Amino acid sequence: MKQSIFLFFVFLILCLTPCVSQQSITETREAAKDELLTSIHKFNRAFQNGDVAILESMITSNYVHSNGSSKSFGKEAWVGYLKKRSSKINNGNLEVLQYEMDELELVLHGTSAIVTGRVKVSQKSEGEIVTNSYRVTHLWVRESGKWKRAGFHDGKIK
Repeated sequence: MKQSIFLFFVFLILCLTPCVSQQSITETREAAKDELLTSIHKFNRAFQNGDVAILESMITSNYVHSNGSSKSFGKEAWVGYLKKRSSKINNGNLEVLQYEMDELELVLHGTSAIVTGRVKVSQKSEGEIVTNSYRVTHLWVRESGKWKRAGFHDGKIK
């Protein structure tokens, strides 16, 4: 009798383990997505405001940036661009009126993620307001427990 009860509990545990594990995996993936979304929003606010220190801390050392108007370039060149842009924001020569990312889709691949979306930008420079929209693709990776952007590409929406 004791052996039957013992075998029943072993069987029950074996049957339930995959369910618990699957639930844990799903919860872990959802938590990772939530953390990534928080990081993306922080990154976008920092870009809108020209906060170079935050942006630099949120990209990988081997960061790759590309867009429709230039060849790809690395972290050093992108941070250089950010510093010039930040200076224009700080001295009033550039005002970012809107920087909004929507149509966001995230696909997790272990400790990395592909993020796609649309960015709508409206900015005022030298008295002229320019508004554009871009399709974007980001590569984000987990480094030291934090999400960092490792790659970026955009294309202007006509």
